[in-house]
Amino acid sequence: MITYTQALVIGLLQGVSELFPISSLGHTVILPGLLGWNIQQNDPFFLNFLVATHLATALVLFFFFGKDWIKIFKGMIKSLAEREIANDNYYAKLGWLLVVGTIPTGLIGILFQEKLRVLFSSPLLAAAFLVFNGLLLYGAEILRKKAPKNNAGNTSDQRVANLSWSQALKIGAAQIIALVPGFSRSGSTMAGGLLTGLSHEDSLRFSFLLATPIIGAAAVLELPAFFQPENYKLIGPAAVGAVCAALTAYLSIRFLVKYFQTNKLTPFAIYCLAAGAISFLVLYLK
Repeated sequence: MITYTQALVIGLLQGVSELFPISSLGHTVILPGLLGWNIQQNDPFFLNFLVATHLATALVLFFFFGKDWIKIFKGMIKSLAEREIANDNYYAKLGWLLVVGTIPTGLIGILFQEKLRVLFSSPLLAAAFLVFNGLLLYGAEILRKKAPKNNAGNTSDQRVANLSWSQALKIGAAQIIALVPGFSRSGSTMAGGLLTGLSHEDSLRFSFLLATPIIGAAAVLELPAFFQPENYKLIGPAAVGAVCAALTAYLSIRFLVKYFQTNKLTPFAIYCLAAGAISFLVLYLK
């Protein structure tokens, strides 16, 4: 069982690493291995704990972009009533783009959930994949220079709404790789956004909007497990982890929204390369 101290540390870490492009799953699998904690990451109790921290992160994302979500919902309802997406109803277009982008990861997550859980038991593999995540981020920065720029629109939401349906599907499909511990959801979707011509700021915004239903839905589906008698002892540590994750998630969003107005993915790529390589070496020699 997870102790309260472990819950606090993992919760604080998850709130940051879920939104920074550095892989929350990778860090929550690697850290217990490095610290020698007696936690089996593929056990149901640990996965249930992660569900609580992910739900907290999703709720923070939803409320942070609450005004946008209200406009998106209104736009989608209007498009359903009119049976078309009007040219000036870009929030409806944005909403349906999010639906399209959610489909690939949702399907893969449902179909291969049990098989993917095997990867949670290997901190060594997670460290190796973290290195590959760094290469992914660095490669996206190089390749984005060749992508046609998507600058049409006065606001970030308008520019994101200019994406085609196929581009939204490809960005959504990029999230699939984040089902593997070590690869980042926000990193993969931002990379996909950059390759379609979005700026760093717009890619981050679409990534966060896209992550909200995926993270939230996955967490809600697993919540009934908390009400099983064998998991009652997990409720306390899970609550501590969730509160800590919510706190650091909020601070992370505020930082990243401002950071990517003028900065790139390169520092995060370097971090993943270094942290992954060092963790792999330490774990391999233990």
